Amino acid sequence: MRAKGSKLWASALADASPTPYWTDRPERPAPVPPLTSATTAQLAVIGGGYSGLWTALLAKERDPSADVVLLESGVCGHAASGRNGGFCSASLTHGLANGVDRFPDEITELERLGRENLDQIEDTLGRYAIDCDFERTGELEVATSAYQLDWLHESAELTRSMGYRAEVFDRDQVRAQVDSPTYLGGWWDRDRVAMVDPAKLAWGLRQACLSLGVRIYEGTPVLGLSSGRDGLTLRTPHGEVRAAKVALATSAFGPLLRKLKRYLIPVYDYALMTEPLSPAQLGDLGWANRQGLGDSANQFHYYRLTADNRILFGGYDAIYHFGNRIAPTLEQREATFDRLAEHFFTTFPQLEGLRFTHSWGGVIDTCTRFCAFFGTAFGGRLAYAAGYTGLGVGATRFGAQVMLDHLSGAATARTELDFVRSKPWPLPPEPLRSLGIQLTRWSLARADEHQGRRNLWLRTLDHAGLGFDS
Repeated sequence: MRAKGSKLWASALADASPTPYWTDRPERPAPVPPLTSATTAQLAVIGGGYSGLWTALLAKERDPSADVVLLESGVCGHAASGRNGGFCSASLTHGLANGVDRFPDEITELERLGRENLDQIEDTLGRYAIDCDFERTGELEVATSAYQLDWLHESAELTRSMGYRAEVFDRDQVRAQVDSPTYLGGWWDRDRVAMVDPAKLAWGLRQACLSLGVRIYEGTPVLGLSSGRDGLTLRTPHGEVRAAKVALATSAFGPLLRKLKRYLIPVYDYALMTEPLSPAQLGDLGWANRQGLGDSANQFHYYRLTADNRILFGGYDAIYHFGNRIAPTLEQREATFDRLAEHFFTTFPQLEGLRFTHSWGGVIDTCTRFCAFFGTAFGGRLAYAAGYTGLGVGATRFGAQVMLDHLSGAATARTELDFVRSKPWPLPPEPLRSLGIQLTRWSLARADEHQGRRNLWLRTLDHAGLGFDS
């Protein structure tokens, strides 16, 4: 517990529980037992987040007779899948602008596939009766500095060019949507984003997998992989799995394939959750359309309403630790929570007196192209997908389809995409890796402070095709 300070946000944070709100609820399912013996499977899935759960579920839908095993080191949905912001986007490329920059010849098809993917997620929720508070309300992007207004108009025009609805608002119009004195304008992407309860989505996918006969073992980390004539052997603390095919879906955590370490960057993201708003407080905000929100800065915030009208407020800081370090102690960062709380009350001063009930952080996986990449190993007997950069709630389902396509050995429309066939630029070893990341973070912050002007380092990254566009 924090000592109360003189600042508004210090008091608001005083009793915040240091755990993700989404998983800190009684409806959390009881864990299933770990693997304690040797077993075999046609398909072994490593990782019980969205990527692994979608892979197992889709494998059973493709072939109900398939013997599928899923191994999870903790409990399903305990990491990024159970503690994210719950923005389920149709974008497969971490935003349309990033996709246009990196895959201009394929962006129309990638957007079509992304829309189809979001529709199929919604259909899956209905078929399996997964109650995860799915609301297809879209996302409102707001400008908080004058220089961002041109970006908003460009983003809206690009979105319209793809056939989507995009409503552009001036200052008064955007404040009629959600009232903040910091908003100078905004635009509403009405078609491509849904809000979900991320933990309930993971728990629902887990139950759907179990209902189809997927054998799930929680508390079962995979310690090593080895190849034999009949497939791959997965070694765990108290048993092993021999599998003909393996899908590797471990996100940022300890890649079992050494080559993935060249591409993956584990970055810590942080969030706060408020207590439920009263009807009067919600009335002061407006927010009747319940969109997800994000601002237009390089160091951006994301925020949204929950089903019981709490506000999740996260983002801004993205923290990398030397040597790709991942540790439970890094999930709490008081300086970031203080900063987020200050920004929250700057955004919504009419909510003075509101308190935060939860404060948490966790690692996400990113790479130099800021969207997922894919590949195979062990002669095609293992497939992987990684690098979703915080936008994996929806895109992991597409990644699961790609992994299953790869494991089938057959070329498909998905596997022929350059998006699927290409790789991001690898990162240099330490200490150059850390120096480059920290220089980029510093430069992005400087750009936000200087009307968006990008310094020589950022312009160099842009010219090399490595620029960040959220």
